[in-house]
Amino acid sequence: MGRWALVATLLAVVVVMLGAWTRLVHAGLGCPDWPGCYGFLTVPQSEATIAIANARFPESPVDVAKGWPEMIHRYAAGTLGLIVFGLAGYGVRHRRRGLPWKLPLFIAGFIVLQAAFGMWTVTLKLWPQVVALHLLGGFTTLGLLALLTLRLRARRTALPEPERPALARLRPWLFGALALVVIQIALGTWTAANYAAVACTELPTCQGQWWPDAMDFRHGFDVTQHVGPNYLGGQLNADGRVAIHVSHRLGAMIVLGYLAVLLAALWRASRQPEVRRATLLVALALGIQLCLGLANVAFSIPLAIAVAHNAMGAGLLLTIIHLAWRLHGVPVRQAVSLSRPSTLNQEVTA
Repeated sequence: MGRWALVATLLAVVVVMLGAWTRLVHAGLGCPDWPGCYGFLTVPQSEATIAIANARFPESPVDVAKGWPEMIHRYAAGTLGLIVFGLAGYGVRHRRRGLPWKLPLFIAGFIVLQAAFGMWTVTLKLWPQVVALHLLGGFTTLGLLALLTLRLRARRTALPEPERPALARLRPWLFGALALVVIQIALGTWTAANYAAVACTELPTCQGQWWPDAMDFRHGFDVTQHVGPNYLGGQLNADGRVAIHVSHRLGAMIVLGYLAVLLAALWRASRQPEVRRATLLVALALGIQLCLGLANVAFSIPLAIAVAHNAMGAGLLLTIIHLAWRLHGVPVRQAVSLSRPSTLNQEVTA
């Protein structure tokens, strides 16, 4: 179960990257229906199937180049859903042996909700509210799967007694860091859903100003946009998009400053190799993410860097979850055999 949970986590990272790729190549409506594509299991390519598809959806002519990114994303997401359902079923079946079953069952239910948002993303023509929630749901699914994998596979760190008080004081601040990263990811999803990434094209200023005059926060963060229009390319005016972009930049600066101070404090508070390695992983993910964000603006959102920026956002989230797991201070588990269900039960439930 631990191996399949790890596979699901890695596949969730791929799904997040495929979602970013689909959005960045403007293929979010590459297939105007759901879950198929113009009523087919694959993108229509032959003359006959294209003619049928165009007759079914005359307002959305077939564009094979945009249909495939959308369908590849759906295939990967569907595969992830099947694995998650398998994990939930296996956990429920073997719950008396101590295997976790509530968390995988919750993830399975969340996958169903996430699939519904995927459908609404298409049927509501990329309505920003739904797109943002769908993107945020992808990161949530990834975080939950990572937590399940850690419960099944990872060894918690046995912290020395002298280090425990200092680390215990820092633990709430680490959860604060997790909350800040989630908020920053939410800002990123809103930026992506409203196509605001290109609203500011220079660094470190925006439109030649540190605090642009042309910013409309009420318009930029208006969550009452009505359903109906095709939101491909966005419907907000320039002032609203600038406000969203600047907010995302400010969020990045706050996360950077907060994590820099917190990671330095954690490094000083513990000499445990596992804790220090986990701290370095967060610092590495943070540094790479910052560089990718700057490169996005400097090079006008190149596809590879933009997809990597989304992936590293997921990486930063995972490294913080991993560090929080390390700071629980539970003794290291010992290897056991599956033939000893009582020991397995103690180990997993711990």
